Amino acid sequence: MRFQFVAGEVAAGLRRNTTMVVAVVLVTFVSLTFVGAAALLQSQIGKLKDDWYDLVQVSVFLCPTGSLMPTCAAGEATDDQIDAVRDVIDTELADEVEAVYVETKAEAFDAFTERYPNGYQGTQLTEDDMQASLRLELADPEQFAVVSDVLTGRDGVELVEDQRAVFEPLFRTLNVATLLAAGLAGVMLLAAVLLITTTIRLSAVSRRKETEIMRLVGASNLFVQLPFLLEGAIAAVTGALLACLGLWLAVRFLVTDWLERSVDWVAYVDSGDVLTVAPFLVLVAVALAAVSSVVTLNRYTRI
Repeated sequence: MRFQFVAGEVAAGLRRNTTMVVAVVLVTFVSLTFVGAAALLQSQIGKLKDDWYDLVQVSVFLCPTGSLMPTCAAGEATDDQIDAVRDVIDTELADEVEAVYVETKAEAFDAFTERYPNGYQGTQLTEDDMQASLRLELADPEQFAVVSDVLTGRDGVELVEDQRAVFEPLFRTLNVATLLAAGLAGVMLLAAVLLITTTIRLSAVSRRKETEIMRLVGASNLFVQLPFLLEGAIAAVTGALLACLGLWLAVRFLVTDWLERSVDWVAYVDSGDVLTVAPFLVLVAVALAAVSSVVTLNRYTRI
């Protein structure tokens, strides 16, 4: 009997404030879509780092002819200098370096002509213009600083370069996008709280006579406030479910069906990641409704 009464009151409240309820659903949908997008974007950054950082190497560029670096004062790196660098890698850096690959000038020239068959910026280079290097595969890509400190400044070494630096601008851009999405989500969540609060207040004011009667017959605070709590929760959770559906459709059609088929060498977020984020979005919606309801109802329906 009590359940039927509460359900009836909830239905009546939703009907009376249809416009505000729709507004709550839409604002919650938009705000939680931004929250979910920020979470998925951060997950995407993690996937990219896991894949790309394991593939990149540290490049130890050996002195070419004509270099102005102090370590290259004697000219092009000699075999003895290269062997000395290899010995340092095999001894001092044995724990950090898993494998060493030598790229000769001929191999560098082959890679250059494959990438720039018509020359670089209109200039045709020769094999003598190329630079030999050592490619180091690290056990932990985060240990680049250790490798750089040991090898930089040694005779025959012009430059030690971490190829991860190539990806840093991309990751910085993605992190900025994440922060922007999170900032917009915060503004929209505030708007959702205000809308839920307004909706519940209007519902409580329009039913003051009913709540007065319930107080007179001895109804508890929980029983009086429960219909209003459920109204806010239903609107917020509906918005959260729509946000989850929107994110799932976006990942399914934009990422999996389109982007992944166009660029298939990148690990992307998938529907499983959306399902991981979905419970969090629903919990956020419930929390928004609960906070808004408690603040409003304590003022308008408190016995």
